[in-house]
Amino acid sequence: MQVPSPLTELRDERLNARDVRLYLKRDDLISPDIPGNKWRKLKYNLVAAREQGQHTLLTFGGAYSNHIRATAAAGARFGFDTIGVIRGEEHRPLNDSLARAVQYGMRLAYLDRTTYRRKTEPDVLDALADEFGDFYLLPEGGTNTLALKGCMELPAEIAPDFDVLCCACGTGGTLAGLAAGLRPGQHALGFSALKGGEFLAGDVRRLQIAAFGAETGNWSIDFDSHFGGYAKRTPELDDFVTDFRVRHDVDLDRVYVAKMLHGVFTRVQEGEFAAGTAIVAVVTG
Repeated sequence: MQVPSPLTELRDERLNARDVRLYLKRDDLISPDIPGNKWRKLKYNLVAAREQGQHTLLTFGGAYSNHIRATAAAGARFGFDTIGVIRGEEHRPLNDSLARAVQYGMRLAYLDRTTYRRKTEPDVLDALADEFGDFYLLPEGGTNTLALKGCMELPAEIAPDFDVLCCACGTGGTLAGLAAGLRPGQHALGFSALKGGEFLAGDVRRLQIAAFGAETGNWSIDFDSHFGGYAKRTPELDDFVTDFRVRHDVDLDRVYVAKMLHGVFTRVQEGEFAAGTAIVAVVTG
């Protein structure tokens, strides 16, 4: 595990023109199999599972869930059995993501979409316990109060002074944790990967209150950088990814990271960051 993850400053004339500095926090390089915020969210959950004497991790996700694959990898690495409860019907052959999870020893189960929407209700969890026995429950996407504790550690790894810390938002957990780790005067800016993601603001507040007793108030969310919705892409986004690879030799994940960085550069070019601003963007994987 490469923790702290590397920090690199980008050299780009678009930044120079606005006197803005931009660093990439390369959490994608923490581990090839448990990258970025996946590791930070899992870290203290693995500790809790061990302390509770649990030997099995059970979690939920879609058929292409990175969280499912990361949980399987973490289980294999740290000695836990793993169960992935997948939304929808089983399809064969398995896609690459689920095939990799199975290679790590994960047992897959499937819930129809109606039941999956009720996955946190007692009768559904009781049925899973009847089938699989005792387990440590990880929520879909890995976001809970212990996940925030792990994400909260990231800002302290950044040596240079900075003003704004940017990340992509899916559940809001990473943003909620990062904001709690900032020093006074610093701001966390999330970029929703979801169309209609305004509900995330309420989720971030609730997560912070549950984890820390109060919301921090030092964060905001950009709701306009979703490119049509979760996992959607457009020629503009594809062109940005290609150009970024040519300029900086970094391949960007299109679901989350590319949308976030496109939003950052758009704000830079529109003058939304004052001259002299130092920004850190988290590459979550």
